[in-house]
Amino acid sequence: MSYFAIVHSLALCVVLILTAYAILKGFYNIFLHPLSAIPGPWYAAASDFWLTIHVVRLEQCKVVQSLFEKYGPVVRVGPNKVFFNDMSSTRNVYSVHKFDKSEYYKSLLTNNNDHAMTTLEHAPHSMRRKGYAPHYVPANLAKFQPEMHEPMLELVNNVSNLAGKTSIECLNLFRNLMVDVIVSTSYGYRINAVKKWATDNEDPLSTAIGDFPKRGILRSVVPIWAWNLVCRIPIARWRQLCDSDRIMAEFVSERVYQARSDLDSAKPDQSSDTVPLLHRLLKHRYSSTGQLMPENDIISEAMGHMIAGSDTTSISLSYFLWEMSRRPDITAKLQAELDEAMPNAHVIPDISVLQKLPYLNAFIKEGLRIYSAAPSPLERVVPESSSSKSGITNEGFDLMGFELPPGTVVATQAWSMHRNAAIFPSPDTFSPERWLETDQPGSAERLAQMQQSMMPFGTGSRVCGGQNLAQMMLKLILAAMVRNFDVVAPSETNEKSMEIKDSFVIFPSAMECKLIFNPRSS
Repeated sequence: MSYFAIVHSLALCVVLILTAYAILKGFYNIFLHPLSAIPGPWYAAASDFWLTIHVVRLEQCKVVQSLFEKYGPVVRVGPNKVFFNDMSSTRNVYSVHKFDKSEYYKSLLTNNNDHAMTTLEHAPHSMRRKGYAPHYVPANLAKFQPEMHEPMLELVNNVSNLAGKTSIECLNLFRNLMVDVIVSTSYGYRINAVKKWATDNEDPLSTAIGDFPKRGILRSVVPIWAWNLVCRIPIARWRQLCDSDRIMAEFVSERVYQARSDLDSAKPDQSSDTVPLLHRLLKHRYSSTGQLMPENDIISEAMGHMIAGSDTTSISLSYFLWEMSRRPDITAKLQAELDEAMPNAHVIPDISVLQKLPYLNAFIKEGLRIYSAAPSPLERVVPESSSSKSGITNEGFDLMGFELPPGTVVATQAWSMHRNAAIFPSPDTFSPERWLETDQPGSAERLAQMQQSMMPFGTGSRVCGGQNLAQMMLKLILAAMVRNFDVVAPSETNEKSMEIKDSFVIFPSAMECKLIFNPRSS
């Protein structure tokens, strides 16, 4: 037998062995696996390939929702992955037992290092959180309102100058605004991203922040060796996306160097009671070691906060305003309330005033219900345990009557929790009024159920640390935009262009949200 014939025979044997293994593995996963009794499509149980296809097609949230509608509140979506849509189970997994995160989150590493979001275990995450949590207390954030108002008023003036002559791409507009606010409050540094936007100058940091989620979803489904290979493709825009992590790391490194220098020379204004986030991190000591937070952890943490706070808020705001362009009834109610609260359209009121406006706050709640920027599955891992308390035994975890062995990945998603028709009647209808119906029989109980089902910023012990900043900015920006402009959607911004796609965060299928802002008469 010739050499080539031997090689051909060996290759054929390898193919047959791998095929037989795949068939046997699929048979085991479908019929013999400990999760085989859990409802779900057989092809999802056989392999992760089916779900991965929908992740790559940016439609995971909708596909998972369709499985809940077909199979019920517990569904198997992979050989070792079970998703659920149940309030009690959500509380058990995320708040009571505080399951650790799955390896998926490692695709969101910054500067090739962990930050709070990518720290899988609960204990080290708690240690990190203590460093930044005081910054996001509402009373502390309120001190930074001048840093928030200045770029917002600049944005309003820039949009007014266009006088409704052309449509404006809102994802980019509001991302630049949020970058200005976050950089200012985090580092005590002005980047002037809104000013650059007004002069058609691209801000590299804002672009990198916008690119990072796309980079993360690609890294989560592509092997490391393949990722390193595709990042060498000589296309400038592609290389910019691949380099988004490096661009942010270099920016933050410069801020760390400057902040450390300021602290060493006692430069910060001692009369000011506003302490930037970075200065807090530089002084934070890990409770387990008593050592100062290492510089690489500080850089990664600061990067994580910029990413989490910029795109998410700009995405939700863009969808909120698009919804207003379709709903003159809602717009009229918002404008009437804000006209009274803001007699001068060019003076943004204190956040304490906006927090008392019932329709504005109901609008934001409803907006976060339907257009939560991060509605995707929050994956956790069933732990090993010898305790029998609250459903966890050394055999696994009891999820609504199904025994899940240790190591099983479990998750719920805000997309489905927010669309439970039993709690939110007509769940696809945008209705701020549902949050204001307090005089109907059983309204208190119904409102409590709705509040408990809401998780636009996650839930449990790993809830988004910056949610207070996001809530504040949504109120401030909406107040400024609604008070000053009527919003109109051009023909290119429609149901098709705004169809929601998801890659952990959501975005329109057109990758843009163009709206026209017509100045209102004072």
